[in-house]
Amino acid sequence: MSIKIGILTASDRASAGVYDDLSGKAVINLLGEYLTSQWEPIYKVIPDDQQSIETELKRMIDQVQCCLVITTGGTGPAPRDVTPEATEAVCQKMLPGFGELMRSVSLQYVPTAILSRQTAGIRGNGLIVNLPGKPKSIKECLEAVFPAIPYCVDLIGGPYLECNPEVIQVFRPKR
Repeated sequence: MSIKIGILTASDRASAGVYDDLSGKAVINLLGEYLTSQWEPIYKVIPDDQQSIETELKRMIDQVQCCLVITTGGTGPAPRDVTPEATEAVCQKMLPGFGELMRSVSLQYVPTAILSRQTAGIRGNGLIVNLPGKPKSIKECLEAVFPAIPYCVDLIGGPYLECNPEVIQVFRPKR
């Protein structure tokens, strides 16, 4: 049985078909490079609507049983950017270090990184990580936080995520 990982793009325009969702596809491609475990992407594009995002996060973790859901989009300061609020509303525990590290990495490239509000949290046996919406930023941010993701999934009772050490170095404490 393959491991299920949710990829959720929050974008009014991509969900309406105004443009192709490059950000969700960027996440899927990066995970394909990082993971050697058999995994299945559970991919969805929805509008920037807090109730819709909350509903989809709950569905992916509670019903589909994704051990990890990576969101993209909706992390800025604009009125319709509500992904962090939706994430906080459905999580039992927040992991602010994810957002702190992503902003720190992004600040090396753009001063507007301080406007980004991405975060991460735990819902049951699932980890939710908010990424920004631009493919370049997605790569920079996911590269920074991914080394902690497999161990976090271990700690919350999820499946063992095996990774390609030639592509990404993940951290698990020595036993």
